[in-house]
Amino acid sequence: MAASRAIGFSGGGDIRATLALSPKQHLKNSRIQFASVCWCIFLAGWNDGSTGPLLPRIQKVYDVGFAIVSLLFVFACLGFVGGALMNVYLTDRLGFGTVCSLCQIVAYTLQAPALPFPVFVLSYTINGVGMALQEAQANGYVASLEKNAATQMGFLHAAYGARALASPLVATQFAQRRHWSFHYLVSLGLAVSNAALLSVVFKFKTQDETGASQDTKFRQIMGLKSVRLLAFFVLVYVGVEVTIGAGYVSSGFFGGMMVGRVALLWLNEKIGERRVLYLYSALAIGQVSPRLRECGVLELIVWLVPSLIGGAIAVSIVGVLLGPIFPIAMNHAARVFPRWLLTGAIGWIAGFGQAGSALIPFVTGTLSSRFGIKSLQPLLMVMMSIMIILWALVPRARRAD
Repeated sequence: MAASRAIGFSGGGDIRATLALSPKQHLKNSRIQFASVCWCIFLAGWNDGSTGPLLPRIQKVYDVGFAIVSLLFVFACLGFVGGALMNVYLTDRLGFGTVCSLCQIVAYTLQAPALPFPVFVLSYTINGVGMALQEAQANGYVASLEKNAATQMGFLHAAYGARALASPLVATQFAQRRHWSFHYLVSLGLAVSNAALLSVVFKFKTQDETGASQDTKFRQIMGLKSVRLLAFFVLVYVGVEVTIGAGYVSSGFFGGMMVGRVALLWLNEKIGERRVLYLYSALAIGQVSPRLRECGVLELIVWLVPSLIGGAIAVSIVGVLLGPIFPIAMNHAARVFPRWLLTGAIGWIAGFGQAGSALIPFVTGTLSSRFGIKSLQPLLMVMMSIMIILWALVPRARRAD
């Protein structure tokens, strides 16, 4: 895969030296930038894939029930929303990756020694701010590429699946050990490497955005109907993704998601991204069949088959089908938003959507603890149906640059 171009950054650089770069060197720089952004998303996947396996041990160590331990999700949600709101202001002032990497380092430093529960909960808010900013900047970077943006968006989020594939395996091992919280030392090491990489590659520069002031841009972004619809669409999608990943054979699901984001790129292009999303969503819910009393085949297998192997295969297939949806949503955003609002708008959508990774698992966990685990599958099917409705409402109009 060839990266298209290095994105424009301002601050601290010699413009004449940048313009003097040969096409070969320009391509090399763009590939290094893209690789570093992929590493950002690796860390986001690692974070999202860790909480589920550790949750029972956290409950046991702190002697709290599900209602109390769910504060982790609530405060993480607050962090995600706060980070999404701050993105428009902080990214252009403090540089690419600066705040997000610092927030993650602070959060994992607080989590590793298993400090008292209120501090542990607070660390999830700090991490939520960092993750929201990270998602915002990474998606804004790739969406603004002039060539091969759709392909690179698929590879970017395959990186998320790759890291989320590995983290549950590691977190499960730590959950069984005395020093369970040392899992966050691994996360801290990844966060430090992420901060170092972003600092070296982007040199604290800010992404160029011409046009309106920050206050005007913020009001324009929030006034767009497509921004609001895509934000809620992504919130539901991310919530479904993390709920399935935390509730079943999570490595199989995230592995399938990683494969789907790359292997189905050709199908996205052949059918068209807007239409193919309906196909993926419908297949994930399941083909309607009178013999199965109108229940989704794939979800029904996961719901009813007690076999671990059968469940893992079914969940992996669902992962393959759901995998391309997030990159498709980001690509659509890049097509409909004005270029001067692109990074801020995609940042808000991605950051606000990350709140779904805390909000939806909290809701599904509360319901399953009250009504039993069997209530989880119908709820997930309803949420995926809501995704289809929201996608149908998203405007098709192309932006005017």
